[in-house]
Amino acid sequence: MSKTPRETRVHQSLLAAAEKRLLIRMAGGIPARLNSDHLTALGAAAMAGAGASYAAAAHWPLALFAAVFCLALNWFGDSLDGTLARVRHHERPRYGFYLDHVLDACGMLLLLGGLLAGGFVSIFPAAAFALAYYLLTIEIALATHALGTFRISYWKFGPTELRILLAAGTLQLLHSPWSSLAGHRFLLFDAGLAAGAVGILFTFIVAAVQNTRKLYRLEPLPQLPVDQPVPKLRRSAGAAARRKATA
Repeated sequence: MSKTPRETRVHQSLLAAAEKRLLIRMAGGIPARLNSDHLTALGAAAMAGAGASYAAAAHWPLALFAAVFCLALNWFGDSLDGTLARVRHHERPRYGFYLDHVLDACGMLLLLGGLLAGGFVSIFPAAAFALAYYLLTIEIALATHALGTFRISYWKFGPTELRILLAAGTLQLLHSPWSSLAGHRFLLFDAGLAAGAVGILFTFIVAAVQNTRKLYRLEPLPQLPVDQPVPKLRRSAGAAARRKATA
């Protein structure tokens, strides 16, 4: 989807440059009868399909292939919708920004729910990852509003890299959902989500501190002369009238 009217997009992930060139080329081949809304709907449906595939894999392990396919479809729809809108000059900045974030929030919930239903992750790592993810999502939205900077990636890692990592982990589940370290056996996705939660929470803290300092510099407290009295708040006309009535 399109960016908000006054925002600056910051997308510096490992694959960002190559991905941008590919998306622009792909956008030129999309039939005229299809628009960005169709791609947005495809991305949202694909994320729901990925969650359903993880849940189904508890009984039919080959459904994990469907999960990987759905992740690829989600990349296609979610990444291409904004590019298509910009190439065709059909931007709808506020609509696109809002809808993208709503669908991303719902999609993550469906994805984690599918992993839980499939038995590939435990409740606590999933909850920790969800908490960290939504904290960072809120911080990004607030920074976009307050500073006009919309960050899509951190530490050279963005949504596309996350999908690739998730797809690789999903293919590993076909071999075994378990892993071991130092003689301890644990679910592969428990370790992955726990590590992801720590990384995202750290990113949230760093971003929150940096943005708070930046906003403080932009809006510092006024410096009053030492001998100047602190200005009193003006009383409202309603408060004055009430005092007269009770006198």
